[in-house]
Parts: sequence; structure tokens; C-alpha cells
Amino acid sequence: MTSQTIANTPTADQIRRAPKVLLHDHLDGGLRPGTVVDLARENGYPQLPETDPGKLALWFREAADSGSLERYLETFSHTVGVMQTRDSLVRVAAECAEDLAEDGVVYAEVRYAPEQHLEGGLTLEEVVEAVNEGFREGERRARENGRRIRVGALLTAMRHAARSLEIAELANRYRDLGVVGFDIAGAEAGYPPTRHLDAFEYLKRENNHFTIHAGEAFGLPSIWQALQWCGADRLGHGVRIIDDIRVRDDGTVELGRLASYVRDKRIPLELCPSSNLQTGAASSYAEHPIGLLRRLHFRATVNTDNRLMSHTTLSREFEHLVDAFGYTLDDMQWFSVNGMKSAFIPFDERLAMINDVIKPGYAELKSEWLFRQTASTSGSAETER
Repeated sequence: MTSQTIANTPTADQIRRAPKVLLHDHLDGGLRPGTVVDLARENGYPQLPETDPGKLALWFREAADSGSLERYLETFSHTVGVMQTRDSLVRVAAECAEDLAEDGVVYAEVRYAPEQHLEGGLTLEEVVEAVNEGFREGERRARENGRRIRVGALLTAMRHAARSLEIAELANRYRDLGVVGFDIAGAEAGYPPTRHLDAFEYLKRENNHFTIHAGEAFGLPSIWQALQWCGADRLGHGVRIIDDIRVRDDGTVELGRLASYVRDKRIPLELCPSSNLQTGAASSYAEHPIGLLRRLHFRATVNTDNRLMSHTTLSREFEHLVDAFGYTLDDMQWFSVNGMKSAFIPFDERLAMINDVIKPGYAELKSEWLFRQTASTSGSAETER
């Protein structure tokens, strides 16, 4: 029995307590089922398929697992449908921060599309201010419960719409007020990121940060355009970079030009294992590209995407990876540091989070085996007397 073996194999409790970093989480994909039911009743939204929170949670999961894109997209119509008032947005954002903190997340960037929350008469600015207020309230409640979390917002523009420059300008106006960056999301096929070049050029001129959903469904051309035409700082998903990596029969690996560029430039990959299984980007956790990408030292991060639809948490994502790849606390720390290095907050703040929160947190977890072993040995000695 060695310290390496005992100290590094995390239990489910240690995974939950470990300080984790989350870069890819959708606000409208992480509501509590009970909150969806409450808000539907309060706001007169009559279209929920179930009004019992337990049954509704099951419906969301089954619809997301169905393999039907139509049913998967329907799940978001219901969550967005109950997020059309200021109070609803404040509540959802506050509960999001609380839930992430309870799961051991110390830093999160949560994204949403302001343009999808205007049906109740809110302006884009009112949407952003309500969500920011909710995140601050959730951070405060977490502190009262003995947990710490910092949440930044990413404003998302929809690929099929024509408001990306407007949303980019909105993100820039609120960049020092809780918004840390910009994103585009939606169907990749038929809606390349190059349709939104004016937004990306604007953000680059303003020295602002942005990530792009790419390489989830459409593949390498989506990744190439996001990087070489648009200049993305990170890749939302990016899992299809595996298509540019060849593993030979003898186990040696050959990287194509694009994969080499992504690794050499340390471009962060916002990988979402459970979501990838639902969308068909991977067939199982054991076969998910994250295993090879971690072995090849890509800047890989672990994320949830849509916690409600995937019935997941960041801890649960790591539990799956520990089971599939035998990952240790050292691996978890590596992924968490990668996430913090890739965050859209200033360098000195990222460094402080790594050195003062993440590394000490993992060091404490890795030392717990020693005290358990000492206690066990002491008990044996007493018995022998």
C-alpha cells in the first residue's frame, strides 16, 4: 500500500469536495425541476409536459436521451419559456450559483442568450442585469452556507439569428459588471461561425474574450473556422478534434496539422462527456476522446453543458471519468488548473485561484489518507496490547 495509490484514488465524497472549475454550463440547461414547475405556475406557462417535479425531471432526461433532436430541443423551449421575467431570471441564476457551489465548484462561467428572454417585455440590458443580480445573490447564499464560488456570465448569440454584433456590444458594455465574455451557440451545420465575423472582429478590437461552440457535431471545418477565421480563445466542446488524430496499431499517435496547432497553442477544449454521449459525439465514457486528449496533454477541461438535460453535475462527470480511466486526484487537479488557466478573468486573479484555492484544496484531499492510515495503525496497536 503506497501513498501514491491511497492518496490519489478519489471517493465520491472527495470528488464532490474537490475545488472544481466549470467553463461550459448553460443557464437554461440547469434549472431545478421544482423551479420549472413553480415558475410555470407563477407566470401562467401552460405547456409543461409534467407538473410533478420528479416526473418532470424524468421527462427532461428521457427527452434528452431519446436520440431525437426535436425532442431534445423541446426541453429548452420549456426552460426558456419560464425565464421571461426579471424575478424568474434572478431566481434561476441564484439557484444556479448555489447548486454549483454545493457541488464544490469554486469558479464557473455560465452562458445564456439574452435574446431568448425578451418575450415578457424585458430589454436586453434588463435581462443581463437580472442574471447578474441572481449570480451575486447565489454567491452570497453560498458564503452563508460555508461555500465559496465566483460566477461570471458569458453572453451567447444564436448562430441562426442576426443579432451577434448587438450581443457582442452588450457583452462589452457589461464586461466589468459580471460579464466575462461572449459565445455563439446553436446548430453548427448550415450556420458556420464565419456568418458572425463582424461580432468577432469587434470583440478583438475591444480586447475582449470569446469562445465558440465548435467541433461538437459538425467536425474539423467548424473548429478550423472558429480558430483561423474568427480567432476564438476557446472551443466550446471541440471534441471532434479527435478526427485529426490517428492512433496506429502499435499505439503510437500522429497528430494532423489542426490538432497539432490546437495542442501547441494550448487552445482550451470545453469538453462535456455526458452531453457528448447524448448527441452521439462519443459512444461511451470509456471511448470518449477525453482519455486520449488528456494523455496527449491537450488543454482539456471537464464541463457539464446542461445539468438538467444530462441529469449531471460536475462531480458526476468526474465520477464517470474516474470509473472509465482510473483518474486520480492528480488528474482532477490537472483538469481544474487547466480550467482556471483558461478562464476569462484577469491573469492575477486566475493565478490566485490556482495557488490559494485549487492547489491547497487538492493537497488537503490527498493528505487525508495519511490520517486514516494513522488512525487504523493506532487502532491495531491498541488491539495488540
